[in-house]
Amino acid sequence: MLQWSLLGTLVWSPGSVLLILVLLRLSVRLWHESYLWDLRQCSTDLTGKTAVVTGANSGIGKAVCQELARRGARVILACRNWERGQKALAEIQVASKGTCLLLGQVDLSSMASIRSFARWLLQKYPEIHLLVNNAAISGALQQAGSARVVNVSSFRHAHGYVDEKHLTGAGKPLTLTQSYDCSKLLLTSFTGELARRLQGTGVTVNSVDPGVVYTEIMKPYPWLYRFLFWLFSFFCKDVKQGAIPVLYLSLAKELDGVSGKYFSSSCMITLPTEAAQDPQVAQSLWNASVQLTNLDKMD
Repeated sequence: MLQWSLLGTLVWSPGSVLLILVLLRLSVRLWHESYLWDLRQCSTDLTGKTAVVTGANSGIGKAVCQELARRGARVILACRNWERGQKALAEIQVASKGTCLLLGQVDLSSMASIRSFARWLLQKYPEIHLLVNNAAISGALQQAGSARVVNVSSFRHAHGYVDEKHLTGAGKPLTLTQSYDCSKLLLTSFTGELARRLQGTGVTVNSVDPGVVYTEIMKPYPWLYRFLFWLFSFFCKDVKQGAIPVLYLSLAKELDGVSGKYFSSSCMITLPTEAAQDPQVAQSLWNASVQLTNLDKMD
């Protein structure tokens, strides 16, 4: 009995628990990497190319910018917060040794801000070769001749639903989780419709689920949810691993000409939920978005 008590004390001592957690984290990391596309085997050079990445000041967006800059791309970081964007840009420059990084300020919840950013961008760089999670400058993409749009979706889109009233802030109130799920469903549906409309232009559009990644995504949530997410983080991808599916869609040569697809977190083409595949829903959402943004009245 005494032996079992001593063994239990040894196993559940703080040092032992810490060791178990570290080993668990390493095991999960190796498991994730075994199912991911090997970025080191990709030889794509982006010298002379221009890439725009939204949400670039942290998390997956920041990791994507770092890799694109490392490969020689001119990278525009589209950020809402100027100070955080400047900090991220400096850190990316040091980590990637990139020499052509620019910061653009844009609030994606404001159409006026989006239009201002798009005008600035198009005047400065009329040809854009890669757009990650941004859909306001397709003209510049077509000017580039061959370009890619990568929309970062989520497996959570399967839990969302479509209500066009939400586009105007009306409809049934949504929780933070519901807002996230529904927005990812709309983005996945939008991807298919945009791909259809850009057929034959040389611009491809795809969406991807990066998987469960430990980022600042839980920042708006109450402390209990953040704490539980931290505990769960031992089973999550880190931001570099989460960026790999996005980089696969951005860089992989075998995806030339592939458009309108949804990719899983293991970089495989898979089918999104039925609502995201419904062409009538996609067209209706497109038409509603065009009206709300006055896109049909723009030159």
